[in-house]
Amino acid sequence: MRESVEWAAALVTELAADRAEAWDDRAELPREVIHELGVKGVLCADVSESFGGLGLGSQDNGRLIAATGERCSSLRSVMTSQGIAAWTVARFGSAAQQSEFLPRLTSGETAGVAFSEPGAGSDLAAMTTEIVRDGDTIVVSGVKTWVTGAHYASLLVVFGRYGDGAAMAVVPTDAPGVTVERVPSPLGCRAAGHATVRLGRVRLPVGHLLGGAGMPVTMLVSSPLTHGRISVAWGCVGILRACLREVVRHSSRRVTFGSPLSRHQLVQRHIAELHADERTATFACEHASREWDTKQPRHMATAVLAKHVAAGHAARGAASAVQVLASAGAHSSHVVARAYRDAKLMEIIEGSNEISQLLLADEAMTVWG
Repeated sequence: MRESVEWAAALVTELAADRAEAWDDRAELPREVIHELGVKGVLCADVSESFGGLGLGSQDNGRLIAATGERCSSLRSVMTSQGIAAWTVARFGSAAQQSEFLPRLTSGETAGVAFSEPGAGSDLAAMTTEIVRDGDTIVVSGVKTWVTGAHYASLLVVFGRYGDGAAMAVVPTDAPGVTVERVPSPLGCRAAGHATVRLGRVRLPVGHLLGGAGMPVTMLVSSPLTHGRISVAWGCVGILRACLREVVRHSSRRVTFGSPLSRHQLVQRHIAELHADERTATFACEHASREWDTKQPRHMATAVLAKHVAAGHAARGAASAVQVLASAGAHSSHVVARAYRDAKLMEIIEGSNEISQLLLADEAMTVWG
């Protein structure tokens, strides 16, 4: 599979090279780029080859995600969203649903995943979106916020209340009653197509209701969130690598007080800490992916750890990179300026730092108690 990873990463590099700054500035990814990556199975590379994906395990898929995040966090965000949607269909969909939806996600169509609501972010049990069975149809009603990639998506995996439990439905964005409104001027990942999605009594065939309907919401969302957390963590590794590349390049060339910046000890401290942060985040991600691939019983907690460590290091590392580059990196869409904004969002999405700490405290009490 290594050949597939190298080929896919090279394609991302070719398509994104020297363009991410303009994409961020315009807050728009070229649809032809998304389409090309989609038709080649790169956007959800862990989908089985039988459905048009690359069949990558979490380790190899993580390396691809990191390579994408190093080039463009907005594009990586779309990849994460597509990956969660595809994995959710593969995990909870029937054979018929997998055959219907997965080939669409590996042939150019794009998907988003609708978790959050105006009053339900980290507390997904507070969701008010409803999915109601009505004979051979379902009716989906509610409002979802910060749906990554929804601006580009033709399909959304929507989470909502279903009786006393929860359910997931695959909702086409062109279905009557669906309205997609872009989030104006997001802090980070500006080109990722974040949107508010309004669902006004959207009626769909019952075949759009995925398996697991009626399960408690915490049980239903845990696996998709774990997939997303690992993806975000690998994306943060990419952010750290982009910052390291820029810091090393700049500090080697910039001369102050007769010496390159890289020879000044206080700058060397920034470089050393960035390097340590990238290595630590990478090792945490590799561990999480190994546990996911081998279906270890505590893989969800390991994913939380990887996401928490990688996001925190990315935010601090990006701040250090801006400090080293100073005015050279202070332009709005410069690599390190983007990293500074993008990394902050990574400390919020797929479970904020505070939520991660609560989950890790519970894990520590279980393991060490």
